[in-house]
Amino acid sequence: MGETLPSMRQPETLEPVTNQLLRDQIDWLWQHQLLGRLHGMSDAEYFWEPAVGCWSVRPRGTGSAPIQVGAGEMTIDFAVPVPEPDPPPFTTIAWRLGHLIVSVLGLRNASHFGREPVDYESFEYASTAQEALAQLNTEYRIWLAGVEALGEDGLKRPCGEAEGPFAPDPMARLVLHIHRELIHHLSEVCLLRDLYRHTNPNGAST
Repeated sequence: MGETLPSMRQPETLEPVTNQLLRDQIDWLWQHQLLGRLHGMSDAEYFWEPAVGCWSVRPRGTGSAPIQVGAGEMTIDFAVPVPEPDPPPFTTIAWRLGHLIVSVLGLRNASHFGREPVDYESFEYASTAQEALAQLNTEYRIWLAGVEALGEDGLKRPCGEAEGPFAPDPMARLVLHIHRELIHHLSEVCLLRDLYRHTNPNGAST
């Protein structure tokens, strides 16, 4: 044990967490891993239901979930109150992207970074994979720019009433939470793409 591993360095030698580091963490993943893994997604992958009773994004009036909401031709399956039935319904790539676009990024962009108000009921969900990825990219760019605009001092201020019981928490904690959600759900999307390709070899996207 002659050498000290980076993860074992003494606390006083560690680089402090800064706004730049928080943005670098998620944007490195976005630029170098996620964009390539999401590229070329087909509509078949987007709507693929690998289990019975999936929740998804569907043409209005065709869903069977307790609630189907959305402002356009497509609606997202939902249930209130949460939690959903046990076990909860398996969700498609379309549903997971819709959740990220609206609930994870859109609501926070509206609450903290000047985006027009949005919620599950008022959003127009994408009818194609490429439209959904474009929506995701738009919300991600708003989020990243908003985090940058916070600067160092903004990361220390309370989240405020938009975050309910977490209102007293610093914005830095919200940023970490949103980045964790992005990593979590987009990893699921990538895994579902892999599963689709291995179970539908003749329909895999190129």
